[in-house]
Amino acid sequence: MAANAPLGRFEKQFWEPNPNAIGGRRERAGGPYEAFVPAEIADLRFDLDSEAVTAIASATRALGQLNDPRSRSNSLSALATSLLRSESAASSRIEDLAISHKRLARAAYKRPDRTGDRAVDVLGNLEAMASAIELGASKKSIAVADLRGIHRVLLRFAVDKKIAGLVREEQNWIGGNDFNPIGAEYVPPPPEEVSRLLEDLCEFIARDDLPAVAQAAIAHAQFENIHPFADGNGRVGRALIYVVLRKRGDAINYIPPISLVLAAQQKSYVAGLGRFSAGDVGSWCGLFAEATGAASLEAQHFAAQVEAQQEEWLERLGRPRHDAAVNQLVHLMPEQPVLDVGVGRELTGKSHVAVQNALAQLEDAGILKRLNERKWGRVWECDELLDLVERFEESVATPRVG
Repeated sequence: MAANAPLGRFEKQFWEPNPNAIGGRRERAGGPYEAFVPAEIADLRFDLDSEAVTAIASATRALGQLNDPRSRSNSLSALATSLLRSESAASSRIEDLAISHKRLARAAYKRPDRTGDRAVDVLGNLEAMASAIELGASKKSIAVADLRGIHRVLLRFAVDKKIAGLVREEQNWIGGNDFNPIGAEYVPPPPEEVSRLLEDLCEFIARDDLPAVAQAAIAHAQFENIHPFADGNGRVGRALIYVVLRKRGDAINYIPPISLVLAAQQKSYVAGLGRFSAGDVGSWCGLFAEATGAASLEAQHFAAQVEAQQEEWLERLGRPRHDAAVNQLVHLMPEQPVLDVGVGRELTGKSHVAVQNALAQLEDAGILKRLNERKWGRVWECDELLDLVERFEESVATPRVG
């Protein structure tokens, strides 16, 4: 079967009135509504138009260039962590969870656990993204339990922890009011359909007959249509993109911050998901591929800027030995731009004294700024690096597709 007709059907449902609901007559009322039940896609043939195929090929090349370790000299893990942090922050921003990179870096250092803290919520997304990438790197087939696991990590600090990792058993919806789906912008399938559709999605992810970029685009859109959780669907759905790209070998070292591009053109993003549901798979895959290509190219520019900044720091420091703690910290700071002696030892494997001396050198050179004046437990922050990340995100946020 080819995907050239609507990828699902609308089912008429009826919402029972609730005379005890808080609010006015509209909130207490019942009435008819339509829920969208996506088609199964595990064995569906997707015929993409030439424009989509061209965009996918371009995005695939950009991904390959970004992930070629020969194209840069800095630490793979450090740069990968920085890009992952940008992607997680942008994905959260789409859900109105916006914080600065400085605050996020400080939160990552402190590891706070206060439920309801916005920084904690974004850290949960960062950890969920990392979990998704680890899942994609494994050789195992993706199962529904794995998707639930990503959701559990995402919401482990949520106000309502009871829903973490649980497939919904009630109807949810997007838009409209908080009390019923009547007049909602989108109503996903009834709960009894969700498990079947998730199993089908996992079977689709096991395929290898589609370009990875197209497969990631389709998997993401299908997940959003299913909307299997009570909360966090957008963030888990965007994490799923990297499960696919990593599993297919297109994002072995680095993930491009695709959410940064999608966040900058959110209306086109939402409209593209709607066109996918209507059967216009090529249009959605083309839009997604352009976002992926743009994010990959910007990530390459960012990597070059980080390397240039590190070279300037090494000049400032008088070109220390390659194995010196201060040299190692210069190359590893993108991984953790807020650090103390303990973090420095963890990053470099050097002694307490060596790291302490290295941090003092970095402070004297103006590369690190001290965040407190305590004799013990001092913490430093790399403002220049955090400013570089902010400028990178501003450049990516320029709308490029749609």
